[in-house]
Amino acid sequence: MNAMSTTATTGTPSVLPGSGATPSEAAPGHSPGRVRDALRRIVRGREGAARWERPALLGLLAVTALLYLWDLAASGYANSFYSAAVQAGSVNWEAFFYGSSDAANSITVDKPPASLWIMALSVRLFGLSSWSILVPEALMGVATVGLVYATVRRRFSAQTALLAGGVLAITPVAALMFRFNNPDALLVLLLTFSAYLTLRGIESGRVRWVVWAGVAVGFAFLTKQLQAFLILPVLAGVYLAAAPLSWRKRFGHLFAALGAVVVSAGWWVAIVELVPASLRPYIGGSQTNSFLELTFGYNGLGRLTGDETGSVTGGGGGAGGGMWGQTGILRLFENEIGGQIAWLLPAALVLFAVALVLGRGMVRTDARRATLLVFGGWLLVTALAFSFMAGIFHAYYTVALAPALAVTVAVGASALWQARDRLWIRIVSAVVVLGTGIWAWALLDRATDWLPWLKVAVLVASLVAAVLLVLPPRRALAGATIAVTLVAALLAPLAYTIQTVTTAHTGSIVTAGPTVAGGMGGPGGARGFRGAPGGANGGPGGFGGQATPPGATGTAPGGTGATGGTGTAPGGGGGMGSLLGAGTVGSQLAALLKADASSYTWAAAAVGSNSAAGYQLATQEAVMPIGGFNGSDPSPTLAQFQKYVSEGRIHYFIAGGVGGRANGGSSASSQIAAWVADTFTAQTVDGVTVYDLTE
Repeated sequence: MNAMSTTATTGTPSVLPGSGATPSEAAPGHSPGRVRDALRRIVRGREGAARWERPALLGLLAVTALLYLWDLAASGYANSFYSAAVQAGSVNWEAFFYGSSDAANSITVDKPPASLWIMALSVRLFGLSSWSILVPEALMGVATVGLVYATVRRRFSAQTALLAGGVLAITPVAALMFRFNNPDALLVLLLTFSAYLTLRGIESGRVRWVVWAGVAVGFAFLTKQLQAFLILPVLAGVYLAAAPLSWRKRFGHLFAALGAVVVSAGWWVAIVELVPASLRPYIGGSQTNSFLELTFGYNGLGRLTGDETGSVTGGGGGAGGGMWGQTGILRLFENEIGGQIAWLLPAALVLFAVALVLGRGMVRTDARRATLLVFGGWLLVTALAFSFMAGIFHAYYTVALAPALAVTVAVGASALWQARDRLWIRIVSAVVVLGTGIWAWALLDRATDWLPWLKVAVLVASLVAAVLLVLPPRRALAGATIAVTLVAALLAPLAYTIQTVTTAHTGSIVTAGPTVAGGMGGPGGARGFRGAPGGANGGPGGFGGQATPPGATGTAPGGTGATGGTGTAPGGGGGMGSLLGAGTVGSQLAALLKADASSYTWAAAAVGSNSAAGYQLATQEAVMPIGGFNGSDPSPTLAQFQKYVSEGRIHYFIAGGVGGRANGGSSASSQIAAWVADTFTAQTVDGVTVYDLTE
């Protein structure tokens, strides 16, 4: 690839004088001189690099840290479902290991616990707070930006690497999820690390790199299950195509990497499956108390087919659409999803194709083309999976595309810039920039009342950039052309990102940027769903309301503000939580639940994990989440619950939350709520119906 060859020389790591190795492979040592040299390299960068390069990188990381840490505590406990599990893991090591929702280990969250481990350790060190939960996520974002820079810089110019890191940092959905406590932040970091390690293996032909890449993917599985494996075909395919080894050795290395995936992902799974069910918490999200069922059903193939037993409702169901939006090739460009990730997606696809054409004469083992193939393939495979998956799909899932998008755009743009002496390349560049500006206008127009002048500014900048790009190359115009092009391409997503980081986000479904027409999510939560199985909002099978912390915007389905929800379980009164978020707990109710809590295994029980999470976080006492996230898991059964009550292990039952779901899930939670209402006397505390199970 002639266009990319000119960037390769400056991007290849310098060799240390007399060492015969790159900086990453120099001989270890701890002498004072070596320590000083290491510190000097951190501050000044590698030998032979431009003086501005390392300060520019440190500036990028500092700005990213500021962006992701800004007013972080405004989101409170963010996703209370995971925050409650973090709190439980911070006080009980068994809950830590399994990822239990409560410290008494009644049920786990519906994901593996790797992301919870990091947050729980932070809470153990610094105490329970919004900061101690969310800061690790923000630091993962900074680390991912740095890792993207390091990956690109190995084979491309510093400018290209800075562009890749910068595009990632200002991608709206990345800014959202690196400030939130869902598993996606760790997933993205680990997938980026696996791509970096695979490319190191392609460069060197050493098996250790691909083995470590397998370990990274394995731990990504322990973060978000089968989603981590979407990248595996790409990594394996590019390694087979580009590694400087014989076919036999390439296949041997990949089998070793596969073994690393199995071991690093399977050790925890094996323990969970081998420990008797009576000695561990119930596996949330499954109907048979099996992590394998959760992996291949609710969180696995069910996401693709829409057949997710016990979920809220059926999926997209092909072109007909559904609760999670219409499936199809245009899904990532529609409604609020476009504003999360798609600002540069059309440009990335064109740049990827053109860069491959420019590099068609490169040798098989060229690491620059391998870099493009790894990240471009990651982008295509994941985008197609998201476009056609018929099960549960949320807009924030698209954060998994962010590193791939950023690298593809940066490397592709670099290739076209280096080849701009060709007229057809200049025409393509101008069309890409102008098309990006028009597409930004369309996305901005969905947020009708938000910064109406911005789309005009972006379109004008795109027109100017297109004119400059189509002109024959002139050194005097190069700086202006680059500056105007960057403004045209990045101003709109940057504005979305700034809006995102200055807005609090809570609940289980969050989106970046302002509220848009036709979107499911709002800036702080999600708008109400209609047609939920079983009834209207708040009724059995419907969604209750979600309270919103001070400063947060948006509400969960059925929610109307900070005063709590109105959902009811069968036989119950008004609850404070809902399917998608925890509510605000009044001081009198919190004091009631905490009184004499040490005498019980669970201070209280509530239907649905989010409903229980609010009470658990307010009291820091174990609260049993009956039925798990959807209220549809058979945990506990009515007979088990009655046994716990007879043994005096549960103090209170809090009415409300969500009832048993449709779509094949268990109705045990509804049976329990009805039995409690028929057996015990209700009292109202802070507007919430509570039953004392010891009377």
